[in-house]
Amino acid sequence: MKKQIYFLTAIVITMAWYGCKREDRLDHIDKNAPAPTQISDVKIEPNAGGAVLTYKIPKDQNLAYVKAIYEIQPGVFREAKSSYYTDTISLVGYGDTSIHEVKLYSIGKNEKASEPVSVNIRPLSPPVRTVFNELNLLASFGGVKIEFKNELAANLAIVVMVDSTGKNTWAPVTTFYTGALEGSFFARGFESKEKKFAVFLRDRWNNKSDTLIKPLTPLYEELIPKSKFSVLRLPTDTYTPAEGYVLENVYDERYFWNGLFASSNASKIPQWFTLDLGQQVILSRFKEFQLGSDHFYRGSALKAFELWGSNNPDPDGGWANWVLLGSFKSFKPSGLPMGQTNDADYNYAAFNGEDFEFENLVPAVRYIRLKSTESYSSSGQITIAELTFWGQIIK
Repeated sequence: MKKQIYFLTAIVITMAWYGCKREDRLDHIDKNAPAPTQISDVKIEPNAGGAVLTYKIPKDQNLAYVKAIYEIQPGVFREAKSSYYTDTISLVGYGDTSIHEVKLYSIGKNEKASEPVSVNIRPLSPPVRTVFNELNLLASFGGVKIEFKNELAANLAIVVMVDSTGKNTWAPVTTFYTGALEGSFFARGFESKEKKFAVFLRDRWNNKSDTLIKPLTPLYEELIPKSKFSVLRLPTDTYTPAEGYVLENVYDERYFWNGLFASSNASKIPQWFTLDLGQQVILSRFKEFQLGSDHFYRGSALKAFELWGSNNPDPDGGWANWVLLGSFKSFKPSGLPMGQTNDADYNYAAFNGEDFEFENLVPAVRYIRLKSTESYSSSGQITIAELTFWGQIIK
């Protein structure tokens, strides 16, 4: 009896082993089949830095896809592929508006290629050029300001340089990355002495624009020390801090959760608070740092606000003795929708701090009032990791 059981068990195991054994892949590709028929009736629709090609697909069962090979720069070739399910192929990466040859191949399931169909395209002006035409380089406090318009929201690098010796010895200063429709960046850290500054654009295919060069004298400014800062609590100030996230945290030089200011979840917008700078200052600019994790370009991150100044605040908390210094709106370098961010966003808003400049010369003030008018998506709460100011101290 035991021998019969052992025998049956052996049969079951053997059958299971054969049943589970991997079958060889069935390969229906005919390696001897000829290359597929060429595409035909190619139509060209040029666009910025590229083109869209449409064509007639041959009735060939061996066709797997269509491949385009094209040269975007001398010696730099790209490939674009499109399956036999579609009749369209897109070309990208050109940095000029010259005529370029494109070769289109029908590729078989056995990877054999047809003879090419050659067409000539002339791309429209690429973003690296059109954005350069709108680029501006201006003197700013402690450095230079770069203004741009980017109607196609192309991903671009804005490269800033300085003539380090006065003899056209160009040294890199910084590179900004953006996909936003428009905006401005600042390169700081220079004395108030004339230097030649330069800026050019680069795209992800390493196409480069011309270079804009200007002799500029950065405007004088100094960092306003925070050692004299304090909170001024006025009767109408509407903020209520969340537990543990007090207003003093906006100038404590701690930029993360343990140094965050946050108003309560029950807060309403608009809301405002008041700071005493401890001395009269002609403000030139300031930075507002976002928390680089939660509430980063979303939630209670500050999106739009006003800054007011006074030397004699109304004792009743009113606004009669206050002057509007400026209205500001948060800028997102990547241009990505809310909930999506990249390294350029983090470097700008969390690591370096959002840079806000006063468009007009403002009066000397000792007290400032920040009035929030919009957060990114919260119902009323706002968060600020740090505030830092520059300007001229009135001696």
